[in-house]
Amino acid sequence: MTTCNHAELELLPARKRTLRCRYCHLTLDGQELGDNYCPECFDRSGERRYEFEEVERANDGAATYRCEQCGAVVKIC
Repeated sequence: MTTCNHAELELLPARKRTLRCRYCHLTLDGQELGDNYCPECFDRSGERRYEFEEVERANDGAATYRCEQCGAVVKIC
């Protein structure tokens, strides 16, 4: 296991609207999906499923960063 200081952090933007497929539970940004079907269900079974539920995100005021060196996601309150 390597040690990392997390010296180079990149601020990750908060997702505005996240949707989860009711079948395979894939989560996608609402803008990425648009009005399309679930790409994971289509890849697995060839079925076009449009049933999604909106995922509520916690508004805890924490900022999320990703370390440029090791890829770890760090949440800072």
